[in-house]
Amino acid sequence: MQHENNDKMTTASPTALIAEDEPLLAQALKAELAAAWPELQIVATAGDGRSAVREALRLLPQVLFFDIRMPGLDGLGAAAELADCWPADEAPMPQLVFVTAYDEYAARAFEAQAIDYVLKPVQPDRLRKTVGRLQQALAARQPAATPALADAALEQTLAQWRQVLGAAGAGVATATPAPLRMIAASDAGGSTVRMVPIDEVLYFEAADKYLRVLTATHEYLIRTPLKQLLPQLDADTFWQVHRAVVVRSSAIESVHRDEAGKLHLMLRGRAEKIPVSRLYAHLFRAM
Repeated sequence: MQHENNDKMTTASPTALIAEDEPLLAQALKAELAAAWPELQIVATAGDGRSAVREALRLLPQVLFFDIRMPGLDGLGAAAELADCWPADEAPMPQLVFVTAYDEYAARAFEAQAIDYVLKPVQPDRLRKTVGRLQQALAARQPAATPALADAALEQTLAQWRQVLGAAGAGVATATPAPLRMIAASDAGGSTVRMVPIDEVLYFEAADKYLRVLTATHEYLIRTPLKQLLPQLDADTFWQVHRAVVVRSSAIESVHRDEAGKLHLMLRGRAEKIPVSRLYAHLFRAM
């Protein structure tokens, strides 16, 4: 991780953080940004998703340039984590731009959603278009006069982030597999593989290198990452409610809000509380 010399930074200068695990590509993006947006101050560069989250929360930049593929926590996971823990009362949520190696499928996914992205190696023309949109978005921000307006502005930004994350997730997917009917999963001891009907699953939860598969009476483990499993699930049946949790919608019994304003779900047949992240709280707005 690198910290930039910001002694000359002024409060009026827009700020940005770059997360890119290849130092030469990070330097190339910095150089092209300096040419396309001289006023922009790069407050830090990070080489992995965890560092990016930590530095973003410390420095509260106005723009994030996140490489989609990074070791450990990737750009999608880092953005989802930031969306949930960003201190919106201290600073508006930043503009989010994903950086991706050229891929025709990914480019089509972004273009279809009118999402700004940066290709690597950096293409100056494409970057200038992104910079122009970012400048317009930052210029349009107005201080919220009331808490209601602040909440509305936050929800608008969260909606944009959901759109960006959805397009980016579609971009990294290769092909849409057939919907799952059965899951080959290990039992808790890892000694037996069982075929678990998808109709029995109440929720999935990412945990370390495994994905927990929870039914009303049992817990199983699979090695498939959640982002690879999601395209195989019926989106009307299974709802993502947290970057690490997907629940069966028909199993939701109640939704609770704690004193800090965070939502939790209770599922029929399970005793534990399921956290709902800020990105997905809109699913329960009427509740």
